[in-house]
Amino acid sequence: MSETIAAEALGKRFTGGVDAVRDVTLTVREAEIYGFLGPNGAGKTTTTSMLTTLLRPTHGRAEVAGFDVGERPEAVRRRIGLVFQRSTADADLTGRENLEIAAGLCGISRAQARPRIRDLLDRMDLTEAADRYVRTYSGGMQRRLEVAVGTIHEPEVLFLDEPTLGLDPQGRAGFWRYIRDLRARDHVTIFLTTHYLDEADQLCDRLSVIDHGSLVASGVPSELKDRLGGDTIEVTSTDGPTDLTDVLRAVPGITSVARAGPVYRLKCHRGETLVSKIALAIHPSGAEVTSVVVRKPSLDEVFLELTGRAYREEGDTNGGAREPARASRRAG
Repeated sequence: MSETIAAEALGKRFTGGVDAVRDVTLTVREAEIYGFLGPNGAGKTTTTSMLTTLLRPTHGRAEVAGFDVGERPEAVRRRIGLVFQRSTADADLTGRENLEIAAGLCGISRAQARPRIRDLLDRMDLTEAADRYVRTYSGGMQRRLEVAVGTIHEPEVLFLDEPTLGLDPQGRAGFWRYIRDLRARDHVTIFLTTHYLDEADQLCDRLSVIDHGSLVASGVPSELKDRLGGDTIEVTSTDGPTDLTDVLRAVPGITSVARAGPVYRLKCHRGETLVSKIALAIHPSGAEVTSVVVRKPSLDEVFLELTGRAYREEGDTNGGAREPARASRRAG
């Protein structure tokens, strides 16, 4: 499978010697949904800006859709779509008018634009609202219009920056249904940043985690989760004198046991296959088990393990817009 995005030792140094991005190397395959994750200030917005030619790299190189972002930025721009975190649609125009303007800016003739606009409005479920002012649209409708605007010229790569931030769960699920359809029907490569790790877990074929300007992990979501040592089984027993630690540690397949009062946390692989063995091991002790819960590793746990901090930073919803300032504080 060919590569649509390829970055090698990509970096960006801002005024004052602040390295916002250091030696980022990654590849994104054709028609892949690729997640790019990082805490606010980690460098993901700066990296995305370089890949979309909004910022020029200080060192390293990157190609998008077969063109060098530094040497051929105009060729890259013709082949990519970009949906920003905040809406860029003109609220005082209708959805159709926004699409007509976008088509004109892309050099698409009116004759060519009409069927394309009809198709996009239909695919994004906006046909009935096409001639309403955008200010009357719901948040989900606005995001779908943004995708339609960003793909009016049929790009090879679509960059999505926090595309579902602020949408309710139903709106997020609906939005991603349209994105999956876009990838399947048009063979578009999707590069996205998101604040919702469950979203990345379900949608991304592969992903990278960036922290302090450098990549700290890349791979398939399941591979990254396996790095945590597999599943966790929580066994809760009646609080009595019997300590089950040694009993549980002796169960084949259990790699570690930690106790906190009546709760035992067991690490293992394929935890669902060990529940019956755990029950049989505990039975001779006479201890009463009140619950057994198998927990699969999550990307939230992976993120905490890799960066030492939770992904969502309380009270911060700007999606990394303060990256250079945060980098300065770290450097100082």
